[in-house]
Amino acid sequence: MSQKPSAIIFGGLNTCSRALAALLVPPEGERLVSHLRIVDRFSVYPPTTYLGAEFPKVLAQPDVEYRQANLTVPSAVASAFDPPPGKAPYSYVFDLTGEVNHDRSEVIAIKLTFTVARIIGLEAARRKVNAYVRLQQPVYETSDKGPHDEKEDVKPVRTLDVWWHETLRMLASIDELPLVVLRIGFVYGPYVEFGLYPLVITVASIYGYMNKPMKTPWGPGKDGVNTVHIDDVAGGLWACAAWMASLGRQQANLTAGEKIYFHNDKSKVKDIEGTCIPDAQPVAPVFNLVDDSEMTMAKGGSMITEFFGTTFEFYSFFENALAKLKLDDVVEEINEHHVGTWTEMLQTSNPPIVQTPLDAYMDHWALSRRKLSYNNSKIKKVIGYKLIRPQFTHDALREVVDKWKAEGSWPALEGR
Repeated sequence: MSQKPSAIIFGGLNTCSRALAALLVPPEGERLVSHLRIVDRFSVYPPTTYLGAEFPKVLAQPDVEYRQANLTVPSAVASAFDPPPGKAPYSYVFDLTGEVNHDRSEVIAIKLTFTVARIIGLEAARRKVNAYVRLQQPVYETSDKGPHDEKEDVKPVRTLDVWWHETLRMLASIDELPLVVLRIGFVYGPYVEFGLYPLVITVASIYGYMNKPMKTPWGPGKDGVNTVHIDDVAGGLWACAAWMASLGRQQANLTAGEKIYFHNDKSKVKDIEGTCIPDAQPVAPVFNLVDDSEMTMAKGGSMITEFFGTTFEFYSFFENALAKLKLDDVVEEINEHHVGTWTEMLQTSNPPIVQTPLDAYMDHWALSRRKLSYNNSKIKKVIGYKLIRPQFTHDALREVVDKWKAEGSWPALEGR
């Protein structure tokens, strides 16, 4: 039997790393790796970010290690690559780093997204790892005509998004790095509390509790907001690593390479060490990963609100036009309708909820229009990946809510 690879996960403790770790070294079941190290800036003892009920069980196993480190420091990253005594060097690197809070400054976005990934990527190339998988969050906007495959030049929207995209260009330009990019839709699933869908689920539950419709200004709701279950994010990351390790970068580029175009301000990139020149078109294997639901705003909103016993509606034409013109002005007004009720639900829960990672406040980012529609056929055909959770369903929503409820993060209300 061939030796199982060892793996290191950088970042993502507040996004997708916990699910990936649970796949690689499940508390029950066969392990995929011989040794796992997870490295991020957060503390886990005591936790300084949400961990979920099951992740501590993953960390409690032998040959699983969590290391708190400042990933903006090259020496800390280099040290993280050194395996424990008697263990083989890390062969699979999973890069889940990157700032996901859109209210952070551009300086912070560059430091925690671009700079961190560059430090890790350069060290991984120096160590001659077998696979380096970069997880790309849903930071793009697609056109109305979709779904879109990997060859299409989708555009990053906001400042943070631009630096996520610039990070891909930088990593792709490291020739010796066995890079493969997994570009995902909006994530949902057990213990996923970040991003769009957990917030929508939380807010929809509030409107169900109030017996009122949940409304949005972005009618008629045909824009894609493609979903992917956290189990498939983890499964896709592993499949990409195994695929890359079997081919190497050169052959992987020939098989699945895509040009990564420039979408930044030329005056900004010239001052940042490691950026590609604007005319460069670096190539790397890129794979979209979304489920088969072909989720749109109208479809997703209707399914989620129906689960909570209410409806999903759009503002009238006049209200809609006003919201589009003055979204900043209506943010507080929209939140007034439900934020206080979420507090009430937590307090009247049996038992009361004193601490939860779930927030009901919808900021400008959450209320902005989204258009993300990906074609997922390439990862199926080239890598042979089979979706674990191909459809967004009420059963999946029930699992999400039940697990939050079981750990004491979701209100247990009589009759609900």
